[in-house]
Amino acid sequence: MTAEGFLEGRRLQLARGVLLQCIMGGYPAAKFYGSDDGDLALIADPRQIHRLPWSDEPRALAICDADELDGEPSNLSTRGQLKSVIARYARHGWSPVVATELEFFVFAPNSDPNQPFKPPVGLDGRREDGQSAFSVSSNNGLRPFFSEVYKCMAALDLPRDTFMHEMGVSQFEINLLHGDPLLLADQTFLFKHMLKEVALKHGLTVVCMAKPLAHTPGSSMHIHQSVVDSVTGQNIFSDAQGEPTSAFHHFIGGQQAAMADFTALFAPNVNSYQRLCHPFASPNNACWSHDNRAAGLRIPASAPVARRVENRLPGADANPYLAIAASLAAGLYGMEQRLEPSDAIQGEFVVPDNLSLPCTLHAALERLKRSPLAKELFGAEFIEGYVASKTLELTSFFNEISPWERRVLASQA
Repeated sequence: MTAEGFLEGRRLQLARGVLLQCIMGGYPAAKFYGSDDGDLALIADPRQIHRLPWSDEPRALAICDADELDGEPSNLSTRGQLKSVIARYARHGWSPVVATELEFFVFAPNSDPNQPFKPPVGLDGRREDGQSAFSVSSNNGLRPFFSEVYKCMAALDLPRDTFMHEMGVSQFEINLLHGDPLLLADQTFLFKHMLKEVALKHGLTVVCMAKPLAHTPGSSMHIHQSVVDSVTGQNIFSDAQGEPTSAFHHFIGGQQAAMADFTALFAPNVNSYQRLCHPFASPNNACWSHDNRAAGLRIPASAPVARRVENRLPGADANPYLAIAASLAAGLYGMEQRLEPSDAIQGEFVVPDNLSLPCTLHAALERLKRSPLAKELFGAEFIEGYVASKTLELTSFFNEISPWERRVLASQA
């Protein structure tokens, strides 16, 4: 849209079906988004209109809500779903607080998808070989890229907590500061978009796949969650003596009750399960623990005021609005139903059958499709449409034969 049209308040409309568009570009049957495929109105959030600092010509981006033409939020909008979950907390006098940790890889351009990704050639003329994890000098070869990333974050008002090189080859992690869930979802989305745009300017490729390299840790989007009293601002997970409250345990109980049903919302792609089935600190379980990275729900070591629950299931490929909405909705369900969690685990452990999670996209979609809880919390229209869209993507994947199958199975009798 032109700047003039935007400033005049001209309304931008979009077909409802676009919210269920597959990653390959197709759509599920029209019955999932209304057989007429009528329009939605895109309403810009005035707090999320940004001049794009990486653009050579003046351009701006506005994050919008997708509303029905009668003014009601669209049930198909993941941002709308998150706003609905936040409103449910508000009815109890509570405000959820979240922070996201996003991991990503920086690669050289990859024009042939049949070839594996490679790290870029740094200023020293070499490609990283995997010995730079957590090193203070690990990104020196990418210094011009990261310098512009930092400048763009400041221009977009994206405050950062810590930035580090992660375990993988040319893999990095950003920790965004905790705050309002909608703000953090917006910031996570903006950060991922910015990364890809700035990378292109520098002749690089940023990849937010859950598992882009074999034999290498995948990329997560851990979600840290707490809940505060909306009036006092006090963390309701800790009492006056600094001990964990019943609300804290009920929140964990809700997460455990819903994680298997919601796995497809946290791990939305075929590749998501490559990360989960080769767990380098990527647990595919609903166990909880104090400071144990093998548990799907980890309670980080912290002061009582910062007591929180870290959901370690979502990958970097997850939709931040939907993943945060699903995680918070599960916790609220546990507090409303006063669900008790399992016993905490420590050290090495065997995952009980009732706390294991689906390990393929097909199994996760089947679980989500049959979940009364998912339809209760997000509405049948959204869940059925989401499953239909993801089923098309899964079918597209099964329509191709991988190099592994040709290499290993072709010679079998």
